[in-house]
Amino acid sequence: MRKTETLNLFSSSNEELPAATVEKRMGRSEQNGGSSDVETLWARCLEIIRDNVSGQVFKTWFEQMRPMSYDGSQLTIEVPSQFFYEWIEQHYSSLMQKTIQKVLGTKSKLQYQVVMDESAEDQTQSTIRLPGSRGTPAQPALPFSAEAPIKNAIYYPSYFNPRYTFENFIRGENNQLATSAAMAVADNPGKTRYNPLVIYGPTGLGKTHLVQAIGNRILQRNRHAKVLYSSSERFTMEYINAIQANKMSEFTNFYRGVDVIVVDDIQFLGGKERTQDMFFHTFNALHQAGKQVILTSDRQPKDLADVDERLISRFQWGLVADMQPPDFETRMAILQQKSMEEGVDLPGDVLEHIARHVASSVREIEGCLISLLAKVTLDGRELTLDLARDVVRNITNSPSAIEITIEDIKREVSAYYKQEIAKLSAKTRKHEVVLARQMCMYLAKKLTRMSLKSIGAHFGGRDHTTVLHSCQQILNYIDTDKNIRQDVEFLRKALNK
Repeated sequence: MRKTETLNLFSSSNEELPAATVEKRMGRSEQNGGSSDVETLWARCLEIIRDNVSGQVFKTWFEQMRPMSYDGSQLTIEVPSQFFYEWIEQHYSSLMQKTIQKVLGTKSKLQYQVVMDESAEDQTQSTIRLPGSRGTPAQPALPFSAEAPIKNAIYYPSYFNPRYTFENFIRGENNQLATSAAMAVADNPGKTRYNPLVIYGPTGLGKTHLVQAIGNRILQRNRHAKVLYSSSERFTMEYINAIQANKMSEFTNFYRGVDVIVVDDIQFLGGKERTQDMFFHTFNALHQAGKQVILTSDRQPKDLADVDERLISRFQWGLVADMQPPDFETRMAILQQKSMEEGVDLPGDVLEHIARHVASSVREIEGCLISLLAKVTLDGRELTLDLARDVVRNITNSPSAIEITIEDIKREVSAYYKQEIAKLSAKTRKHEVVLARQMCMYLAKKLTRMSLKSIGAHFGGRDHTTVLHSCQQILNYIDTDKNIRQDVEFLRKALNK
C-alpha cells in the first residue's frame, strides 16, 4: 500500500510576481482550482526546467513528478519515493526554487507529497507534514527593489552555492588554465593581472562551478568581503526594477560597492543597449577601484553578438581562458568523484564504459550517473555493465554505442591505403603516408572523444595545431576531390560496423 508524506519547500527570490499576474498568466481564478489548472501551471514550470537540465535528467526525474493541487499560494507536487525527494532537494532545490519564484512569486510555497511503501493492513492514505526548506533561505530585499524600505542598509546577498568548491572541482587538461587563474584570483582578488577574468566554453563544462568556487573561497577567508554572484539576466531585471522603482542611485551604489562581482552568461547582454551602457559604467568603476570582475560566456568575447565594442574591448583587458570538453582521464576522475559523493562504488568496467561514451559535457556525465543510480535505487536493478550500456544508449541516442578507438582507426586506414601502421607516426613526408595520417586524425576527431592533444600524441607526439591542419586538409579534399570523399565515406562505414 502507499502512504504519502507532504514536505514544504518555501521558494525565495528578490522579485515577487503579484498574485493577480499569476492568475492572469494561468488563465484561472482561486475559485477554479481544477486539475487542468494545476497541470497548466506545472507545465509552465517544466518548460523552464527543461531548458536548464539535460534531456536524460529531465526524463529521469522531472517527468516522474505529478502536480496534485494549487490553492493560489501553494503548489503540491507528488514524487514517487523518499529517495527521489532527497535527490531533488540535494541536486535541484535551487532550480525548483527559481522556477517556482519565476512562475508564482516569492510568497508561494512548494510542497512535496512523497509516496511511501507501507506494508501495514491499514489501507487509508495518510499525509505527514515535514519541514522541507533545505534550499537557500530567503534573501532580504535588495535596496533598489520595489519592496525594499526607503531607509535600508545595503545588503549583499552572495547567491553562492556552498557545494561549488575547488576541492570537488576536477581539474584536467581541458580546464587547466581556467582553473589556475581562478585559484590565483580567489587567493588575491583584484591584485592579479587577471582582471577581468573571463572564462568561456560550451554549456555544461563547469564554468559556473569554477567561478562560484572563487566566491566561496574568498568568503571563507574573509566573511566581511562583499562578493556578489549574478547573471546578465538578473542584472538586466534588477536594472529595470530600479528604473521602475525610481531607485537608480541605490542600484548604482549597490553594484559599485562590491569587492568582487561574478557575472554569469554575459552573452545574454547582446541586444540590450541600455543595460550594456549601465554595465559598461559599472565595469569601469569597479576596475578603476581595483575590484575584481569575473565573467563567464559560452563564446569568446570577440564573438559575442550585438555587444558594444567598447565592452568587448574591456572584457579582453585581463585573461580570457577557455574550457573544453573533458578528455577520457578527466571524465573518469569526474565519475569517480561524483560516485563517491553519492556513496556508491561503481565497478571499473561501468566507469570506463560511461567515460568512453558520454563525453560532450560534465553535465551530461552527471546526468548519466544520476539516471544509472535512479534505475538501481528506484527500479531495484543490479548495477552491471549491461545496465550502464542501456543508460548510455538512451543518453547518446546510439543504437549500439560502439566504442571506436584510435587503434581501430589506424588499423582500418593503414589497411585501406596499404601502409604500415608504424609509418603513420614516422616523420616521412611521402604523400601517401601523409594522406593516411591526415585521414586517421580526421576520423579520430570525428569518431572519438579524444582531445586534439591526445590524438597528436598517437602519431609521433605531434601537437594539436598539426591535428587541426590535418582535419582541415581532409575537409578541403572532401569539397574538391571525389575520390577522397568516397574514401571518407567508406572508412566511416567500415569503422561503424
